[in-house]
Formats: sequence, structure tokens, C-alpha cells
Amino acid sequence: MDIIAGTYEYLHPGGPVMIPLILTSLWMWALIVERVAYFRQMERDDVDLNDAVEMIKGRRVSEASPGLRIRIITSFLSECTGNKKLDQSILHQSAMRERPHIRRSLSVIAVLAAVAPLFGLLGTVTGMMTTFDVIALFGTGNARAMAGGISEALITTQSGLLVAIPGLLMSAFLIRRADRLEDRLDELIMTLKRHI
Repeated sequence: MDIIAGTYEYLHPGGPVMIPLILTSLWMWALIVERVAYFRQMERDDVDLNDAVEMIKGRRVSEASPGLRIRIITSFLSECTGNKKLDQSILHQSAMRERPHIRRSLSVIAVLAAVAPLFGLLGTVTGMMTTFDVIALFGTGNARAMAGGISEALITTQSGLLVAIPGLLMSAFLIRRADRLEDRLDELIMTLKRHI
């Protein structure tokens, strides 16, 4: 309960700009968690390349977990015809169907991480406007009234950066994981083409 009260006391002076900033953060981290789980399943719960070749030769899918290679092989085997040229085309088509899943939500994560400091900047502007309104009404003699606007400006700026920095780092990390998974996909397709 103290954590909730402390969080509220921290966020409340930030004003209404904190609401979209918090929603942006929650949305971004939900997407990040989903992508990390997806990449983990695609890489860890998969068969190695030699087993993939054996599955293609034997025209059977093992009881393995649904990793990237298993998904491609399952899709291919459900459509293969026995015609070498046509089967190579089907293999490429199976890989093309998986590519959008690999990159899904990565651009949204990057955009949300880039938007967060802009919300912080918006809070800075509104906080400074509040401070100038207080100065216009009371002059510079009322430090307590001016502190509210300055507090709003600083808290929103800090919160925007606290959301953006880890978000940008995670975005770069996830893009590297997607690149690595696409490399595995390309390696699989090149290897299986030789054995069809």
C-alpha cells in the first residue's frame, strides 16, 4: 500500500500529461513482453538444422515444440507436391508467411519509446506555463505557488526519459533478435532447398 501511495505522490504533481505517458509506457512494455516471449519460443523451442532436414526427407513432423523451423516444415509438408520446382516455391512461400510475425510490433515499440520524451516535453511546457501564470498573478514572491509548476515540468520530463531510455534499449535488443531469427530462417530455406 505504501508503494501505491508513494507512486501517486510522485505522479500527481506531474499533472494530466502523466496519464498518456503512463498509458504509453504500459502499452510499450506489454508489446515488449509479448515479443520477448515470442522470440524465446521461436529460438529455444526448436529443432536443429539436421533434424529439420531429416523431417523433410521423411515427410514427417516430430513431436517437437512449435519453434520457427517446425512451423516452416509443418507448413511446407502440408502443401508439398513432390515436384521439385513447385516444392521450392512452396518452401519460399512458407517462409514468407513467417516473416511478418518476426517483425510484428517492433516499429510500434520504437515509436512509443520515441513518443515518451515528447510527452515529457509537453509536460515541461505546461508546467512552465503554470509557473509563468503564477508569476503574473503573484509576482516572484510566492515561491510555493511557483514550485507547483516547476515540479510539474521536472517530473514529466524525468518520467518521459524514464520510459524512453529503457524502451529504446529494448527496441534495439528486439530488432537484433529479429535479425538473428531471420538469419536462421534464411539458413533453413537454403539448406532445405538442397534436400527437396
